[in-house]
Amino acid sequence: METPKAANAGPAQTTGTGKGRRRRWEMTSDNVRYFCPKQGSSQERPELGQEMPTEGDALVKAFKDGGVFYTLVAWSAVTEMDGNEPKIVKQALKRSS
Repeated sequence: METPKAANAGPAQTTGTGKGRRRRWEMTSDNVRYFCPKQGSSQERPELGQEMPTEGDALVKAFKDGGVFYTLVAWSAVTEMDGNEPKIVKQALKRSS
């Protein structure tokens, strides 16, 4: 049985080579963006406000303003070969500077 990987453990890793296994993408600071909520947004209807440069900055700002911040990861759909079969998989995009 596999144990879950840490959220910032590094690049993508496969969970196995058997049929039915999925690729697990690990989140790093290269592809996660952090946002404060826009004024008037709610958890039922989240709206992104100011982007924060790091998770630590977002955490401090959220603590001061009410305890909420959002993370965002942009994904791209790419093809990958599994033996002779093409598969469509997701690939996290690096955040732009």
